[in-house]
Amino acid sequence: MTIQDYEKLIYDIPDYPEPGVIFKDVTPLMADSEGFVGLTNDLADHFRSAGVTKVVGAEARGFLVGAPVALSLGVGFVPARKPGKLPREVYSQSYDLEYGTDELQIHKDALRPGDRALIVDDLVATGGTAVACAKLIEQAGAELVGFAFALELTYLNPREIIEKEFSQEIYTLIKVQ
Repeated sequence: MTIQDYEKLIYDIPDYPEPGVIFKDVTPLMADSEGFVGLTNDLADHFRSAGVTKVVGAEARGFLVGAPVALSLGVGFVPARKPGKLPREVYSQSYDLEYGTDELQIHKDALRPGDRALIVDDLVATGGTAVACAKLIEQAGAELVGFAFALELTYLNPREIIEKEFSQEIYTLIKVQ
């Protein structure tokens, strides 16, 4: 599929979850078998030779894209969850959203030194979630390989936020101006 094909399957929802925000709804893309398989494979293929051993995806939509990318790469998937959702010892990292703050956690045994982790999410807006995931990977002693996103809201300058702390590649299929 082309970038234009993907874009046709992403809907804009104005004023959601609050006034002034334009929500990018990727569920139609995921509901389309050709679109979802293409998206998954395009993200995975870009990092196929990078030696990735784990994919990290942030709750909740990062699970929807990250898990199939991990499957395509033949590697494990690490869910970065909201506080109180994981039953064992965790690493925690707070972060800023475009309209608030939040926190993510991973199990302490989900990543180990020697693991090469790729962060995958459906969308990068301000970059805060991606930076939080990268810091969780660092806390675990694993190596960050890069960042892979279906969409990037370039007008919010997420690359600037990410690149202040991390030099790894940021790969995005669709850039929204």
